[in-house]
Amino acid sequence: MQWEQLLSLKRMGDTKKRLRSEQDETRLGFEVDYDRIIFSAPFRSLQDKTQVIPLSKTSFVHTRLTHSLEVSVVGRSLGRQVGKALVQKHPHLQSTYGYRFNDFGAIVAAAALAHDIGNPPFGHSGEKAIGDYFKNGKGQRFKEQFSDKEYEDLVSFEGNANGFRILTQSKHGVTGGLRLSYATLGAFMKYPKESLPKKPSAHIADKKFGLFQNDVFFFQEVATELGLPSRGSNGQVAYARHPLTYLVEAADDICYTIIDFEDGINLGLIEEDVALEYLLQLVKNKLKTDTYNKLSRTSDRLAYLRSLAINTLIAEAAQIFIQYEKDILNGIFATALLEKSNFKAQIDDIIKISIEKVYQSTEVVDKEIVGYRILSTLLDAYTLASEHRWHGNESHYDRLLLKAFPEIDNQATTLYETIMECCQFVSRLTDGKVLQLYRKIQGSL
Repeated sequence: MQWEQLLSLKRMGDTKKRLRSEQDETRLGFEVDYDRIIFSAPFRSLQDKTQVIPLSKTSFVHTRLTHSLEVSVVGRSLGRQVGKALVQKHPHLQSTYGYRFNDFGAIVAAAALAHDIGNPPFGHSGEKAIGDYFKNGKGQRFKEQFSDKEYEDLVSFEGNANGFRILTQSKHGVTGGLRLSYATLGAFMKYPKESLPKKPSAHIADKKFGLFQNDVFFFQEVATELGLPSRGSNGQVAYARHPLTYLVEAADDICYTIIDFEDGINLGLIEEDVALEYLLQLVKNKLKTDTYNKLSRTSDRLAYLRSLAINTLIAEAAQIFIQYEKDILNGIFATALLEKSNFKAQIDDIIKISIEKVYQSTEVVDKEIVGYRILSTLLDAYTLASEHRWHGNESHYDRLLLKAFPEIDNQATTLYETIMECCQFVSRLTDGKVLQLYRKIQGSL
């Protein structure tokens, strides 16, 4: 892979090449990507989608919106640090093509801002609930009607693939969705492959999938423009990661490691003294003891350690990226950056505590159970109504359901696309909206 190709400013529908040297320095194309994402309705809806605790009433807890903003800030810093080193290492990027170090930061910031835009209500349990409806629930009826890959898209419903769909889907005269640059779309794609085969290798890019069947063709165009080498065999659509994806992933890993841990403390699920001890282990080599000892309140100590931990991990991830740049460009770097970190043991300890005390807490588990019931009920209502409409035998109730939510497009050309529209409609609902709609379908006004 070549950096000058990976940093493509092309957008869907372009007929002329966009050159970095001709960009308006006051508002670069990659910064336009950021603006389009932050002003989009799917991004705004993240303010009412859970990060850790579904339907939480406390202001301490992060939503997907605050989490995404924080990941974007970390990603921008990572991208700039790496960009500065790369422009020095490959001076032709600036002298010949006009790229600057902040371009890397802008791409990573935009991709990181959008990284959770496809997550359904109730977080990762929402993904599992949608998949379970088609694998074990009434959605099993579609198994014989779809291809293996189409059915796998449903039973393993993936927020990353859904995010790519949201960012790029053409609807009602809007071509290309948000029309982001191909560089940003490439950096966004953590798992540049279709749903089958599942986990064909131990490579990090094969951990999940990032493309629904109705988006494969367009991503192939993006991958070709960026020069991403194919990794697929026997006809499978799979590509090497865009190198900057590793920085987007690292920014997310840093934030959920440190900030989900902090949420657990603020919720009283993790003891403060225990938390401080674990964070101190992570930053002990950078800690200014005099500064730390002057902080009398636990909250201030926590904020200081959080800031120091994030800065420490940013520097570490940037250094690892530069160290392994050649392997990354060759598509053979097979792990997340922080897997190579000198602080991996401390990171693993913090994540272990978060899993035990936060993600598996009674409050989270109870609300995930509720989420399963809510999402299954909605999927049952809307897939049935859409299926009836597809076959031309919808009832008056079906028409009422679909008329109330025109977001479920009736322009689909296959039954698969129709059912995917239902899944994507439900996935875009906020936690509060999905609860409200569930009550309405249950007959409670």
